[in-house]
Amino acid sequence: MLLALSAVDAAGYSVIAPTLPVLADRYDAGPATIGMLASTFPLAMMLGFALAGRLVRTGRTRITLLSAIGVAAVGAVLFATATGLPALFLARTLMGLGSGGLWIGVTFATLAYWPGQEYLCMSRIYAAYSAGALLGPMLGALGGTTAPFLAYALLLAVIAPAAALLPAPATGAFRSDRAALRTRRFWVSAIGIMLAILATGALDGVLPLHFAERLSQAGIGVAYLVVGALIAAGSAVAGHQPPARMLIVGAIAITVGLTLAGATSTLAPWAAGLLFIGLGAGAAQTGATGLLLAAVPTARIVTAMVVWSQLGILGYLAGPAAGGVLAEHLGYAALGLLPAAALVLLALVAGYGRQARSVEQDG
Repeated sequence: MLLALSAVDAAGYSVIAPTLPVLADRYDAGPATIGMLASTFPLAMMLGFALAGRLVRTGRTRITLLSAIGVAAVGAVLFATATGLPALFLARTLMGLGSGGLWIGVTFATLAYWPGQEYLCMSRIYAAYSAGALLGPMLGALGGTTAPFLAYALLLAVIAPAAALLPAPATGAFRSDRAALRTRRFWVSAIGIMLAILATGALDGVLPLHFAERLSQAGIGVAYLVVGALIAAGSAVAGHQPPARMLIVGAIAITVGLTLAGATSTLAPWAAGLLFIGLGAGAAQTGATGLLLAAVPTARIVTAMVVWSQLGILGYLAGPAAGGVLAEHLGYAALGLLPAAALVLLALVAGYGRQARSVEQDG
């Protein structure tokens, strides 16, 4: 049930990607405007994380999931019937709020059901999200903007009973501990998830306009279907490897992939770039999650998980928002600057922690 909920939630992220060139033509919008539309979803997710965190803290996971599904379904129907940009922005806001609630609900249900196996089970949840990322482009390839989003609303209606039928977990309510936010390991994991999700944001919110130079809406949908499979594979493999190693490998692969995909307008480099992005994003997001779980006790992880998720989704926000501006003024190859900057920040934070420990030992 949790894997199914994860997959449907993920489809809400990526269903918009193949439709962006259509919306750009319909409303005569450039990369910056379309990037802002795409970034509305993750911005609303940040609020959804906080609201859902209050519910799961009291053990109301099923209510969290059912409420999130309802809000996301309303947003999907509104997007399908929208006749202007303001309505589209409102629709993606509602979908983002619902998606934030779904992520928090699924995550805490997973932590509650499988204590002691959190890292492995969360890698499977990520794989399910990646599989759901296959659904989104498939729906987007239906053509236009009405059919894809009505189909997604139908998926949400079909999956709602799974949330209602979830059994109560054996563990009690989770607690909060703000002290975790002051640790270096937390911030390393947070920057890591930000970098991983940034790749997905740039992929969904900016690169479709670049790929539309040579690919149809259906072609973009098929390409993103393959990327979703690669992310799932990267997530699954990373669950059996050391988290820090997977985060570093994934971060480098994302930087190379975004640069390569944006630097040319030919199919072979695009394919290579998408390969790097897919495998790298899967490895990095699972590695970052492993570092978080190692840094914060699961029973006291509510605040840390909410803040970590919000910081991570800033990457999904920066992908289309900052990426759209970079692409419009510097070209699509400049997208690689975003993960490169996050990688530098990650190295600085990790290096500062090692230096601080060295000073303490010398003293």
